[in-house]
Amino acid sequence: MAELGLWVEPRPLKPSFHLLQVIQVLERYGWCQTFDFSPTGRMCIRGAQEFLESTGRVSPIGRGKAVNYLQSALYHQGADMKFWAWNDLPHNTFEGVRATISHASDIARKNGE
Repeated sequence: MAELGLWVEPRPLKPSFHLLQVIQVLERYGWCQTFDFSPTGRMCIRGAQEFLESTGRVSPIGRGKAVNYLQSALYHQGADMKFWAWNDLPHNTFEGVRATISHASDIARKNGE
C-alpha cells in the first residue's frame, strides 16, 4: 500500500479521496466486471472499495458516503441502477468507469467531503 501512495496517513480519508484511491487501485491491479475480485487479481469498483476498507483506508461510513456520491454521478448520467450493476454493463470501459468515479469525487469535494 505504501508503494502505491495509498498508505500515507493512519486514518481513513474523506469520501472524495477514497474515490480517487479506488481509481488508483483499479489502475494498479486492473479493472474487471462480474467479480468483486477476479481470479487474476483484478477488481470491480465494489472490490476496490472492499480492499480499501479492509486496509483501513476508508471507514464504513465514509465508504457509504462515497457510494452515495457515485450513485448521484450515475443518476446524472441517466443510469438509474446500483453502481455495481452499472459496472458490469457490457458497453462499459475502464475509461468510462474512471471518468464516472472521478466525477463522483468532484461532487464529494464540492460538498466538503
